[in-house]
Amino acid sequence: MGHDVMAFTQRAYAQGSLGRAKTTRTRTRTTRVAARAELGEELRASIDGFVRKNKVVLFMKGTKQSPKCGFSNTCVQILNSMNVPFADVDILANEALRSGMKEYSNWPTYPQLYIGGEFFGGCDITVEAFKDGSLKEEVERAMLE
Repeated sequence: MGHDVMAFTQRAYAQGSLGRAKTTRTRTRTTRVAARAELGEELRASIDGFVRKNKVVLFMKGTKQSPKCGFSNTCVQILNSMNVPFADVDILANEALRSGMKEYSNWPTYPQLYIGGEFFGGCDITVEAFKDGSLKEEVERAMLE
């Protein structure tokens, strides 16, 4: 469930190779500024391997057992109703992964659904594809590969 990706990002963050937050002080207040994590080659390779290894992956807020937002929950419910086995990755558990995934997919929001190693879409696209039957077709195609 994203352990490869999570282990990498935790190790890289601990080594200081991913962006860290910094604190700036002014005379009247302290402001916490988050450093923007860039998608490095090692993180990109790790994500590539994970989405290729798993036929269906949902990068989401929370886990499939405990979604942390309604959009993530909607995608989980759709996939569960279709009896689709899928890997889930909690992007809230790691800031570097959360930021990096936006660059990786060129998609600004979560959840992000990958089918057959390719970015499929977010919640709205998943809901529409479920309604029109194209999600079932994409999942079936990926399961045959």
